[in-house]
Amino acid sequence: MLFDEFQNIAPKIAKEVTSFEESHIKMMPSNRVELLKKMDYKSISPNKAAVLMLFYPKNNNTHLILIKRASYNGVHSSQIAFPGGKPELEDVDLMQTALRETHEEIGVHPNKIEIIRSFSEVYIPPSNYMVFPFMGISKVELDFRIQEEEVESVVELPLNVFLDDNIIAHKTMTTSYANDILVPGFLVDNNFIWGATAMMLSELKDTIKKVF
Repeated sequence: MLFDEFQNIAPKIAKEVTSFEESHIKMMPSNRVELLKKMDYKSISPNKAAVLMLFYPKNNNTHLILIKRASYNGVHSSQIAFPGGKPELEDVDLMQTALRETHEEIGVHPNKIEIIRSFSEVYIPPSNYMVFPFMGISKVELDFRIQEEEVESVVELPLNVFLDDNIIAHKTMTTSYANDILVPGFLVDNNFIWGATAMMLSELKDTIKKVF
């Protein structure tokens, strides 16, 4: 989709309401659905984090930026994700957290980004984080400067590819909470995107499709 067209529908995306439960469940293994139904968030007091789902023009076409996390000794090592992280003391709110972390991780300054809306939070059991996603738009082409300690590379996802259901895939995996389970996700440039990021992508995708 041409970026000018996407900018024109952005106000409709800002107002559109989608059943986030249905969107999220599409990207959950069956055992995780049952796990989250039983979850008592008040008793576990999850930590908070924020991420940015950033759209931008590249060769006049709309793209969505994701990152491949650096390899480290942790549950999210080398996974595909959105830029983001946990709040710092100087952040006035979670939206500012998402903007600051995006600047730190991929070098996009907040003054180049317009926040369009927030989306539904997603809980990550292995790390006990509740993640709050925000959608933003940059109206200029971007040069990414990655923070190599945390980011291995960027994944530039064209909107027309994102909206194509052919990128939906399933993979048998061993996760932190189950062995050899069939996991739904998105296959992008040989990268399998699953878990919380896939759930956020699913809600984002369903919302954009409803606008059309």
